[in-house]
Amino acid sequence: MVIHGRILKTPCGKICGVNRREFLQVLAAGAACGAPLGATPARAQSLLYELTPFGNISLLHFTDSHAQLLPSYFREPSANIGVGGAVGRPPHLTGAAFLKAFNLPANSGLAYAFTHLGFAEAAKQYGKIGGFAHLATLVKRLRASRPHALLLDGGDSWQGSATALWTQGRDMIAASRELGVDLMTGHWEFTYGDKRVREAVDKELGRIEFLAQNVKTADFEEPVFKPYVMRESRGVPFAVIGQAFPYVPIAHPRRFVEGWTFGIQERDLQKIVDAAREKGAQAVVLLSHNGMDVDLKLASRVRGIDAILGGHTHDGVPAPTVVANPGGRTLVTNAGSNGKFLGVLDLEVKGGKVSDYRYRLLPVFSNLIPPDASMAAVVERVRAPYKDRLAEKLAVTEGLLYRRGNFNGSFDQLFLDALMEVQGAPIAFSPGFRWGTTLLPGEAITREHLMDQAAITYPAATLNEITGRQIKAILEDVADNLFNPDPYYQQGGDMVRVGGLTYACEPGARMGGRISDLRLAGLPLDADKAYRVAGWAPVGEGATGEPVWDLVERWLGGHKVVSPRRPNQPRLIGVAGNPGIS
Repeated sequence: MVIHGRILKTPCGKICGVNRREFLQVLAAGAACGAPLGATPARAQSLLYELTPFGNISLLHFTDSHAQLLPSYFREPSANIGVGGAVGRPPHLTGAAFLKAFNLPANSGLAYAFTHLGFAEAAKQYGKIGGFAHLATLVKRLRASRPHALLLDGGDSWQGSATALWTQGRDMIAASRELGVDLMTGHWEFTYGDKRVREAVDKELGRIEFLAQNVKTADFEEPVFKPYVMRESRGVPFAVIGQAFPYVPIAHPRRFVEGWTFGIQERDLQKIVDAAREKGAQAVVLLSHNGMDVDLKLASRVRGIDAILGGHTHDGVPAPTVVANPGGRTLVTNAGSNGKFLGVLDLEVKGGKVSDYRYRLLPVFSNLIPPDASMAAVVERVRAPYKDRLAEKLAVTEGLLYRRGNFNGSFDQLFLDALMEVQGAPIAFSPGFRWGTTLLPGEAITREHLMDQAAITYPAATLNEITGRQIKAILEDVADNLFNPDPYYQQGGDMVRVGGLTYACEPGARMGGRISDLRLAGLPLDADKAYRVAGWAPVGEGATGEPVWDLVERWLGGHKVVSPRRPNQPRLIGVAGNPGIS
């Protein structure tokens, strides 16, 4: 898939691509777009992954792999609602609206990769996506035609699986080194604690450079990590700046990074861009973990950045959005999650500035790309000590189990049901995490699958007495993190998942007025009454409890066959016609 266009001629804020007809033709020719999947791997790669080199700078980009070393299923959201100026603009498009916006054919492999439509049946047809051994094959193929290319990791690589948790990210570092990652930034990496991150960066990453211009010491505001690097490609000097997740101390327990500060650091970023330009950089790229909405706003305010390779929000967006700013225009991309995609950005620099580009976001279909033998050996080695423990069968699911979406997913509902039943609580909360693999109907739920949903460093299951007024305040606070019209105030994941309690939500309302009609067993919630509320992953200090995976494993052991879970969704107000819900 190829998107191209001269930057200076691309309208601000529009989905980029000056030759839509060619784009669709290329997509339609790919094996994943409906050609027989029985084609040989070489033929399949030729159809979908043969990309003509272009320009003099090439960047390969993946992000938010969440420690998924093996191919997996991952259902994209049916709800990714935009508010204010974000309504109807990438990334806030789902389903048929997404396909229409990017000219993707329905009932195809690309529709399967990029949307939730017909997911269970499409997954049976097109198979699992991702896996580091398959990703490694694709990276090597692209580097063979682009020996000057850099491989960039947007962060959230060391967290999201049992083996990553049990090794504190060492399994993923070994895989990343084998993959040939050049530069990375971070987010969930910081939840292993500042000492562990510092140890990994100083002693384990090897040639991988960890970049983060917005992480500083709390005492003297000194940079903790290298903010940027200068590189040269085919005689063209350019810079890559790192931007870690800005809200680590808010979204996670503060104790993990109590000596460091974060934030967007927009003014400092502008100074670094200017410094890189003064050193001769003819192109500047930001490797970002801000989330796409934040990146879009940032691109409109900071001059001199040619492209933002983004992550955090797990948005697989096939084409860049081009944003105008006082210094020109900036390409903004986001490369999905779980190792599903590899972004390829080729820049042509002429006369000291970027004049043209090509961008592709390639789905990593594991049944179209043969595994790389060297990477497969690394994956086997790092998983070997845990294979029996991971493979233990806990139950079988009769329904599709997934997580991603603004409000709830069926795997989240399973957690909520387990929390309420085991804890004896009528209400339960579960975090709005965006990571977590998907299981098809009839599949076994293994311990590995359970840990894919829960592998964090603050996993305590909790039980608290909370008043109705406090419950509403919690829901309002999380809703504002998700739906604040100013992206710089969007500081979390998706909406907290709610079990037992029904409510209405108006995403476009003002702060404090989005949540209404809270009911328990059909009766209005009493603002002054205290209710037993189960939960897990407490951010506050001092919370204790057994790891949630132990609680859910006991619940699964008592069921063995898990009936289809129907996610408890809020009644939505004011979203009719919003293309971010389907």
